[in-house]
Amino acid sequence: MKKIAVFTSGGDAPGMNACVRAVVRGALANNVEVFGIIRGYNGMIKGDITPLNSQSVSNIIQRGGTILKSARSKEFMTAEGRKKAYDKLQEFGIEGIVAIGGNGTFTGAEIFFNEFGVPTVGAPGTIDNDLYGTDFTIGYDTAVNTAIEAIDKIRDTADSHDRVFFVEVMGRNSGYIAVYSGIAGGAESILIPEIRKSAEDVAEILKSGFEKKKSSSIVVVAEGDEEGHAADIADKITQIIDVPLDIRVTNLGHIQRGGGPSAYDRILASRLGLGAVEGLLEGRKNVMAGIINDHLVYTPFHDTITMKKEINPELLRMAAILGS
Repeated sequence: MKKIAVFTSGGDAPGMNACVRAVVRGALANNVEVFGIIRGYNGMIKGDITPLNSQSVSNIIQRGGTILKSARSKEFMTAEGRKKAYDKLQEFGIEGIVAIGGNGTFTGAEIFFNEFGVPTVGAPGTIDNDLYGTDFTIGYDTAVNTAIEAIDKIRDTADSHDRVFFVEVMGRNSGYIAVYSGIAGGAESILIPEIRKSAEDVAEILKSGFEKKKSSSIVVVAEGDEEGHAADIADKITQIIDVPLDIRVTNLGHIQRGGGPSAYDRILASRLGLGAVEGLLEGRKNVMAGIINDHLVYTPFHDTITMKKEINPELLRMAAILGS
């Protein structure tokens, strides 16, 4: 294999640039020419492909976002769109791909291989930490630290005014950000999609805190929780609770995706980027590079896409005890 390409796709995540840097320099160290595809599958279809060298990725390891940009492509979901993408790769002589993204990215890559035989090795780039086959995904650690910093500041104002704050964090259908930021931020209650906790349950926790003379409380809500968004849950609790609580809601939103990556994310992204390149050059295809128990592993895209990554129930038990 003499020519490969790298792209980022789906939601941006801090550390994607560090991963791109590792892919480029890892390829060059193996005498492989490397190209960057701009805006993911959209760029592949349009032929927005550019050669990269060592200088192209200089001074980006500390930057958030992605220098290769990101986009979601409806056209790539069609057979016609994928044929256009394949033709463009052929024009550049590209023989393999490193895809940095999540479930949707890897689903597209697997279909693309089945139709045209272009091998792809993935690197898990998403703040949600919802991909089976790796302990942590690129961007997750930074997102959690961003959430914790915000929760700490919210706690200050909550304590000053004797208020209850409902803080909504991202994560799509995964509660990882909520669990880790909730525990680290000392939240009184954490609501996640994986485990049902009703508004009545939360109301009892807040009522208990009120009776213990707690001056403030924090409830962390994952955006995909079955009870609804943080504002919906706060409204439900306002209607059912029988103690006078001053309730406010904060949605942290896309602030969790931005900012320079943490040291952990930079190292993780570097390991996964180099691992993806080396896996591709070893002949691997349709697999995701991941880190499990501090060891590089490769998981088939099919398993990454279809198998659910469970949250350790011990973390939730601990959160309930320590937040009481």
